Amino acid sequence: MTIHPIVLSGGSGTRLWPLSRTAYPKQLMPLVSERSLLQETIERVADPAAFAAPVLICNDEHRFLVAEQLRALGRRAEAIVLEPMGRNTGPAVAAAALMARPESLLLILPSDHYIVDPDKFRAAVATAAQAAEKGALVTFGVTPSAPETGYGYIRRGEAIAGAPGCHHVAAFVEKPDQPTATRYLASGEYLWNAGMFLFRADRYLAELAKFEPAMLAAVKKAVAGAVRDLDFIRLEKDAFATATAKSIDYAVMEKTKDAAVVPAEMGWTDVGSWAALWDVAKKDDAGNALIGDVIAADVTNSYIRSESRLVTAVGLDNIVLVETVDAVMAVARDRAQDLRLIIDRLNKSERGERRAHRRVYRPWGSYETVDIDHGFQVKRLVVNPGAKLSLQKHHRRAEHWVVVRGIARVTRDRDIYDLSANQSTYIPLGAVHRLENPGKEPLHLIEVQSGDYLGEDDIVRLEDNYGRS
Repeated sequence: MTIHPIVLSGGSGTRLWPLSRTAYPKQLMPLVSERSLLQETIERVADPAAFAAPVLICNDEHRFLVAEQLRALGRRAEAIVLEPMGRNTGPAVAAAALMARPESLLLILPSDHYIVDPDKFRAAVATAAQAAEKGALVTFGVTPSAPETGYGYIRRGEAIAGAPGCHHVAAFVEKPDQPTATRYLASGEYLWNAGMFLFRADRYLAELAKFEPAMLAAVKKAVAGAVRDLDFIRLEKDAFATATAKSIDYAVMEKTKDAAVVPAEMGWTDVGSWAALWDVAKKDDAGNALIGDVIAADVTNSYIRSESRLVTAVGLDNIVLVETVDAVMAVARDRAQDLRLIIDRLNKSERGERRAHRRVYRPWGSYETVDIDHGFQVKRLVVNPGAKLSLQKHHRRAEHWVVVRGIARVTRDRDIYDLSANQSTYIPLGAVHRLENPGKEPLHLIEVQSGDYLGEDDIVRLEDNYGRS
């Protein structure tokens, strides 16, 4: 039977700050390879002989980034479903199950995990399918390699008759303390809970109706009221907002009598902290993962990452140091889980660095704030080949555009003209205008804004290719 991957691309971008942020979470970043974690997840299920095209479920704010990463892979999705707000994995998977045929086998995959051995992963999925076809709700348990306190555990029960390699779940266990985790590891009975699942759509919905009927009713209304928007499916906002925010684990797996587990050794990590990223990174002879423009002397067992400038370090051990254009973060590697202490302070002070990078991604490309002060702002725009911004106007600012590289096609009121490198133009306050890239290479442009208000909400979109007008 063909397996239908359901790829969950939510997340709040907290655990790998300052690299990961709300507007650009970790699954969209190339953290371990040249591809993002989302792209790695999609590639693991790209065999058409075994898997259908995936259904992606993501935050509305990330929809164009997700679509662009699919396009860059040359892959297509069965659907990209947009959550109007985060409600954890239980409601998200319910929406996917309601859209699927009842007998469909749904493979639930978080998009922010990393797996070293995709072949072993696919073999584990094939093993799990035996039990899932019989009605079991199967999770995947990773054979622990250390007494990890950051993961939930599963106690493996008896083997399931007629499904070799599958076991009943004896118990789900919350994240343990260090002595308990050490005892779990020594017993050989416990597995890390990988947070991936395989089950029939109708079986998940039946168990959800039993344990969380209000959640299911809300999601049914959200799916019934869903609308198509370009290449996306938008769940109805008001109904989805009433769905109980619970994970699959809490909503169903810890309550059902039909939970099963498949033990697997596939080099899995959820990349849930900087320490976990150090674990899977390539390291030098001193145990250091040095990424970007980094010079280190007498440094050991550390993760140091530079995104925009030279970073140097001397005489350090067991630390994580991450630099971005607007923030620097340092933490002891064995306290990486405590980064939430900083995130809490950033949230309370409403710091912009918590939510977004200076480079902001849009469906047409990206922009980055270079300088800002009273009455002016300087941005660097990169417009993808063939892309165009919305036809728009501003009430409170004027703009100067200087082309650095590429061809810019400018609409200014009734005039349409092209500019090349070192040419510029002026967009007066109130002028109807549009910028587009008719060329085959990215367009690089410097934009200087001037006016008494420079916020992004001073944009009146008259026409837009991306449904934002």
